Amino acid sequence: QVQLVESGGGLVQPGESLRLSCTASGSTLDNYAVGWFRQAPGKEREGVICITVSDGRTYYGDAKNGRFTISRDKDKNTVYLQINSLKPEDTAVYYCATALHPYCSGRRVDFGSWGQGTQVTVSS
Repeated sequence: QVQLVESGGGLVQPGESLRLSCTASGSTLDNYAVGWFRQAPGKEREGVICITVSDGRTYYGDAKNGRFTISRDKDKNTVYLQINSLKPEDTAVYYCATALHPYCSGRRVDFGSWGQGTQVTVSS
């Protein structure tokens, strides 16, 4: 079973950018659709963006505004989430997860393996 570790979170000011990493062990991420989710305090975990096995992208919610991009580095067995022009409302714990199917979904139930999350805090 694939194990996932997120990294790259931190405290940033509004307008700055971050690149989050999701690195896998135990399996090759190329074989999975991979999604990024986030959970803000007191809110449900929500889908942000997803990349399919064939590298198609699907955007959910705020990611449709173009500030979020997802990419793979197959040599590093890593999927990245780039967030630009960060806003205070982007503050959340960000999780990556592998889908149970080769296609993307914004639903938590469609994902099997999850990382532990990385905290992103946007504040001046």
